[in-house]
Amino acid sequence: MQEVVAYFEHIAPAVRGGIFIAGLVFFWTLEGLIPLFGNNYKKVSHAGLNLFLTGLNFVLGVGFAWLLLNVSDFTIEHQFGLLFLIDFPGWLRIILGVVFLDLVGAYFAHFTLHKIKWMWKFHVVHHSDQQIDVTSGFRHHPGEIFLRMFFTVIGVIVIGTPMGVIMIYQTLSLIFAQFTHANINVPNWLDKPLSWLIITPNMHKVHHHFQQPYTDSNYGNIFAFWDRFFRTYLDLDKHLIVYGIDTHMDPKENDNLGNLLKIPFQEYREPEGLKSKKI
Repeated sequence: MQEVVAYFEHIAPAVRGGIFIAGLVFFWTLEGLIPLFGNNYKKVSHAGLNLFLTGLNFVLGVGFAWLLLNVSDFTIEHQFGLLFLIDFPGWLRIILGVVFLDLVGAYFAHFTLHKIKWMWKFHVVHHSDQQIDVTSGFRHHPGEIFLRMFFTVIGVIVIGTPMGVIMIYQTLSLIFAQFTHANINVPNWLDKPLSWLIITPNMHKVHHHFQQPYTDSNYGNIFAFWDRFFRTYLDLDKHLIVYGIDTHMDPKENDNLGNLLKIPFQEYREPEGLKSKKI
């Protein structure tokens, strides 16, 4: 296991880029073979907008990697963090590091983005996508990337995570972002059992339904048990799901790069959908 950690600690950017491209091609192909919803939209132009934001955020991530490395080195040097409270075996330290990074750096971050109004305005860009597919997982406003960076750094400090474990987690996170957003029809007999352990496509699609209370549910990134533990899990027939967010359903707003970048600086809009009543 330590060899795996050592490999990811020094994983080349080209390898990470290759994983991203391979996943994109793989799930894009599956979307054509077993789509959940028809591919009767401008798939290429939709991908172009989302991937432009992806590229912009990738540039920001380069500086973030330097920050993470220094924070991680600090925790290891000073043996600071929860993982140093007990002398865990190496394999368990890796698993716990990934699991708790998912809690602090992803679940708590995502939950907070939904609950604090000025943060939500950045996250609206992600939810405004009305055609969820493999490219949607990386459709984020640059400001949201900074917010998520903050939570990840906090997670590394609190947990005490080696850089190799951080990179394992981020690689898994990249793959899951593609998997859970991909427009693929996963049968319920397979999706349901898996959704007790990991975030599945059907489970995450509920989060992208355009109305409350479903928008505020299923916050998980990799592991599904956080939503059940914190009682934020909701279910909805996948065929009833309508993508988007009810405050930004006009394509002039949600399909325009210039407006997407401006949304966080526009007036806050109270969600118009159901808040306590389920479909």
